[in-house]
Amino acid sequence: MVAMHSYNLDDVCEQITDGKHGDCINEVDSGFYFLSAKDIVNGRIVYENARQITETDFLETHKRTRFEAFDILFTNSGTIGRMAIAPNVELTYRSTFQKSVAILKPRKSLVDPRFLYYLLLAENSRLADFASGTAQKNLLLKDLRNFRVSIPDRRTQCRIAEILSPYDDLIESNRRRIKILEEMAQALYREWFVLFRFPGHGTVELVDSSLGRIPQSWEWKKTTEAVSVNPRTSAPKETYKPHVPMDSLATDSMLIGKVGMRKGNNGSKFKNADTLFARITPCLENGKTAFVQFLSSDSDVAIGSTEFIVLRSKTVCPEYVYLMARSNEFRDNAIKSMSGATGRQRVQEECFEKFLIAQPDGETLRSFQEITKPMFQLIHNLAMRNANLRRTRDLLLPGLLSGEIAV
Repeated sequence: MVAMHSYNLDDVCEQITDGKHGDCINEVDSGFYFLSAKDIVNGRIVYENARQITETDFLETHKRTRFEAFDILFTNSGTIGRMAIAPNVELTYRSTFQKSVAILKPRKSLVDPRFLYYLLLAENSRLADFASGTAQKNLLLKDLRNFRVSIPDRRTQCRIAEILSPYDDLIESNRRRIKILEEMAQALYREWFVLFRFPGHGTVELVDSSLGRIPQSWEWKKTTEAVSVNPRTSAPKETYKPHVPMDSLATDSMLIGKVGMRKGNNGSKFKNADTLFARITPCLENGKTAFVQFLSSDSDVAIGSTEFIVLRSKTVCPEYVYLMARSNEFRDNAIKSMSGATGRQRVQEECFEKFLIAQPDGETLRSFQEITKPMFQLIHNLAMRNANLRRTRDLLLPGLLSGEIAV
């Protein structure tokens, strides 16, 4: 049995504070980040869609957070308990936070920051019980500071962190592979179907059309001629089905996060190989777009948010549809069509009639799918491995703390 000592969280941290209570002025490409709870994902800080602010606002806000390497981030408003430990990189010193993120500065003489991060991961559900609020949950800083934790000696902490850290290293390696695969697929789509530099393009004549020059035997089509928009999909009302909320869509990849189960058939309905495209602001602008490939069979049906537009291939392959939906041109066309009250604007489906694609010949399309389909499947497999690694890591900690698993 490992000897444990009980502390308030405030005792093992030099400081526990939150981000700025107020707003900042945006400045594109300033390099100064104003991070919120949505930018804390699966143990890391996601900068891709993070707000950037003026240097003046950053310096004023940074006085409060003083974010530095090995600080622990904990979302304490909205979604409680998203966590990340600050990497020892330059961006750490150009990042500050909105009030939905708490910053914990471990007292390194008493606690290993990596160990404290893993301990709080294990205590996540207990911490969430202290949150209050109906429309939006909030965990007060005083409750976070007074939260009791049991901690072993420093040597045991370090050993536990050393056992668990390789899991996070593997997760990060797989995440980077996923990112590279997505970038490769998007680059292929652009080369082949936007710039018309597909294999053998040098032997194919470009011919004039009313919309510009395209490869011979290709033709311009409306999106709705090549893709079914919100196709009719039946699902029995009385059975439980996989359910995907908007929160489960990533802003920077095809991956779908947590999938629940729900009875009924309200909302969008979709199958494997469909693309989910967010119709509402700011989800669309942030890039929430996903490729469905988690269902057990291609005949299974899942349900999801009413704010999804489902895109299903007709004359192009499913991989083409997803990559087209990820393109800036496709998203910009949808954004221009948005209407409704401020903050709740939605895409008008008529916009897809206006977006034209150059329908490739069958041989080119088959060649493209032969390359991209295995890439999509590998992305899914890597994501499943990461889910298993996180699950195994989280199951190990109680055993390591109790002494059931030797350190």
